[in-house]
Amino acid sequence: MTSNIRSLYDLYAAKLIPSDRVRPLVEVVERYPVALTEAMAGLIDRDRPEDPIARQFVPTMLELDARSHEEVDPIGDDSHSPVRGVVHRHPDRILLKATGVCPVYCRFCFRKEMVGPQAKREMTAIDLQRAAEYVAGHPAIREVIVTGGDPFVLSAERIRSITETFSAIPHVRILRWHTRVPLVAPSKVTDAFVGALATDRCAIFVAIHANHAREFTDEGRAAIRRLRQIGVSLLGQTVLLQGVNDNIRSLSELMMAFVEAGVKPYYLHHPDLARGTGHFRVSLKKGVALMDELRRSVTGLALPTYVLDLPGGIFKVPLPGACSFGEDGTVELKDPFGNIHLYRDAL
Repeated sequence: MTSNIRSLYDLYAAKLIPSDRVRPLVEVVERYPVALTEAMAGLIDRDRPEDPIARQFVPTMLELDARSHEEVDPIGDDSHSPVRGVVHRHPDRILLKATGVCPVYCRFCFRKEMVGPQAKREMTAIDLQRAAEYVAGHPAIREVIVTGGDPFVLSAERIRSITETFSAIPHVRILRWHTRVPLVAPSKVTDAFVGALATDRCAIFVAIHANHAREFTDEGRAAIRRLRQIGVSLLGQTVLLQGVNDNIRSLSELMMAFVEAGVKPYYLHHPDLARGTGHFRVSLKKGVALMDELRRSVTGLALPTYVLDLPGGIFKVPLPGACSFGEDGTVELKDPFGNIHLYRDAL
């Protein structure tokens, strides 16, 4: 699978940026790469400057606005990585970062400094073996969350290898895959690819990332059906993004699109403090208000949990129940263990 648009020239040729933006954007794409599939490029309204699909994938000069409170590694992946490719924050689960490559590069990505052609592309066989040995040596680990990058860019053979390796560990009972591929590159989700995910040794979940209802094309919904046919449990993940889904109409339409495709909305993520992403962030107060309105607008099946990852990867905090707002913009957040953390609601 390849992305159809991978350069500023490609963006210009596809009429996604005007000629006078090509040269200024060189510095942006040298730092943060471009990738956009035909499936997503075809959804963009070229006559709408603030199109919500374009806003997710087309670079802007705003990405060079790195603010003092923003970080290269906002949720502390590196500080919780005992072996290459493994992030172990919580006793019962790990992240397995199987690749640094994605079919599309989201301009708001909290790992935007770590993914792209400059990243180490895949875990090697030795890396995978060492990761499996680490998991096997920690019996409390019950869940392996395969992420990246986007692990669904890997070949069916590689997917099968990961499935077999980790499902063979007796105390691993859940494999969860995080991906945008079923919607941004649905042709990749063939019967052979889906079969590589299957195992009767543990439960298989696929968390599909989408941020706007228009991403659910006929082809994308067909790819999701292929996943459902083998008994995969499907979850939805969304990032609350200014100019993309930060209004009740867009958010409710998105959550219902998930449900109507057979996907349970799982998390609505408050944007992390990644460098150059301030133009995407909404305030926590606005996010909480939107969730209140969403509860009044859609079936309970369509309600995700609104969460904020505390900087440094301390914990994921559900909102609004765990927070109180101060007048100076400071928010008190309570983690699941009752500890209080101060967070400045910085845009």
